[in-house]
Amino acid sequence: MKQNSMRGPLFYSKILLFGEYGIIKDSKGLSIPYNFYNGALKTPEVQTPETKSSTAHLIRFSQYLRQATALKEIGVAFDLDRLDADLSQGMYFDSSIPQGYGVGSSGALVAAIYDGYADAKITVLENLTREKLLQLKAIFAQMESFFHGKSSGLDPLNSYLSLPILINSQDHIEPAGIPSQTKKSGGAVFLLDSGITGETAPMVQIFMEKMKNEGFRSMLKNEFVKHTDSCVEDFLRGDVSSLFGNIKQLSKVVLDHFQPMIPQKFHSLWQKGIDSNAYYLKLCGSGGGGYMLGFTQDLSAAQAALKDHKLEVVYQF
Repeated sequence: MKQNSMRGPLFYSKILLFGEYGIIKDSKGLSIPYNFYNGALKTPEVQTPETKSSTAHLIRFSQYLRQATALKEIGVAFDLDRLDADLSQGMYFDSSIPQGYGVGSSGALVAAIYDGYADAKITVLENLTREKLLQLKAIFAQMESFFHGKSSGLDPLNSYLSLPILINSQDHIEPAGIPSQTKKSGGAVFLLDSGITGETAPMVQIFMEKMKNEGFRSMLKNEFVKHTDSCVEDFLRGDVSSLFGNIKQLSKVVLDHFQPMIPQKFHSLWQKGIDSNAYYLKLCGSGGGGYMLGFTQDLSAAQAALKDHKLEVVYQF
């Protein structure tokens, strides 16, 4: 069978199970690859308006990389002449990852460009020391800041390594072993589609505004970060009953203090989960639209309670 185009390796989307906003303030975080969505660099035989739009976007990204490497802002060199030559052939990023949904669409693109064009790149096959992980994260943060202002570098790191990543603090990250999925208890983590896209930058701006308030800062530390850290520890230990107690608390804190990040029509659905214990919702990424994450100990009860909505199961307990 004739190949209709050249294709690079696949890079997956990611889900930040715990730690959105909190990791800005050194909470723990846990991020997992989600292979339902993915993207790859491709050179088409026939260009379409979609491929051309993606190519134009990549050309701007290449110009940014050229500028940033000239200013020594990125700790790696790229073969940008080869990248530009490939772009002149119409190379584009072929992706099924929805944008504005909190699953890391720009992260996969950054990972693909680093993988394809960085000189002396750090690979998944070598011994990934903490130093190498931090070095990669810093490179990716600088690359991804082209897309949305300030980036932590975690999304591309997750996509590039295709491993769950435990964030202990901003400068202490490590690959994590997460408990293997079972289907015994009927519990699950799922994505709930809000039907609207969310923009990261305005949401982060709202958060930074809120951070000027001392009451909000102390709530973040004493409630939000505390419950987030407990959720990460419970999840990695496989302590499901403690996990759900902490997720319920976290869901309440988010509903009380992060209302602008929750699409208006989901406020009552969020409360309904807390009241009925059928499911608990939390933000997936920066919020404002896109997906919300749901946790339930009984998937069929959650599906019944959310029968008007489409659930995508991402992990089963």
